[in-house]
Amino acid sequence: MIRKLIFLTFLIALSVVSVVAQQKTDFSGTWKLNLTKSEFGVLPPPESRTDVITHKDPSLSDSVTQEGGEGKQQYTANYTTDGKEATNMIGPREVKTAVKWAGSSLAMTSKFQYEGADVLGDNTWTLSADGKTLTMSIHYTSSIGEADQKYVFDKQDTAAATAPATKP
Repeated sequence: MIRKLIFLTFLIALSVVSVVAQQKTDFSGTWKLNLTKSEFGVLPPPESRTDVITHKDPSLSDSVTQEGGEGKQQYTANYTTDGKEATNMIGPREVKTAVKWAGSSLAMTSKFQYEGADVLGDNTWTLSADGKTLTMSIHYTSSIGEADQKYVFDKQDTAAATAPATKP
């Protein structure tokens, strides 16, 4: 009887671990770039950037609003997390990106042209344990050279942003 109880307990614990292991990170939210925590390397930093991410696996959409040296840019990039290549227009560039899971992170491989050179971008999205910080680590490789960037975003409290103002 005790053996059956121990075996049953083991099976229940195994099924709970299996369900937890299958859950994937949800990157959805409104994310504001934290300029002081980010690292831009040799590439010019934006003045500001906000990403609105909608993630319902395998569908992933990133609507970006960015201001900087090239003026204001707005675009939406759509991906799937199953490794299939997606084509998006990011500014004036056509960018082909494949996204797949790497544990609880997303690994993106992008191809595009910059000033006539083919560029390969390897981007990893990682969410902090508390779900309040999104880090995008990017490594660019081309015949022009290599560069690394780290974009650190803070999750915005959308409830506070949409709450009506209160009078003192």
